[in-house]
Amino acid sequence: MTPLADVTFETLEGLVVARLEGEVDMSNATELGAAITASIPSDARGLVLDLGAVGYVDSAGIQVLFELRERLTRRGQEIRLALATDSPVAMALEYAGVRSTLGVAATVQGAIEDLRE
Repeated sequence: MTPLADVTFETLEGLVVARLEGEVDMSNATELGAAITASIPSDARGLVLDLGAVGYVDSAGIQVLFELRERLTRRGQEIRLALATDSPVAMALEYAGVRSTLGVAATVQGAIEDLRE
């Protein structure tokens, strides 16, 4: 079984920034989603999910993104993705409707600014 993709967390401007690295697929997507959810305190304004170092995401990984959005929305929090348009996973997320549904900025700072508005 593939281990959980590397994820690091920091808090910036009241937002949790989760930086993912590696591949997100059916072997680790559920655990990854649980780890991210557990790292978001109820007093955080929301989540910025930095996918800049993700080289592959399958349908299970995409499903986790939508589930994160649902969980955060129920808690009154927001989510934005940070992902350059030339990222290896950008096209898959575009086709799956992730970009239009969750909101995507090219950089972490851009995602933070989106959530400020």
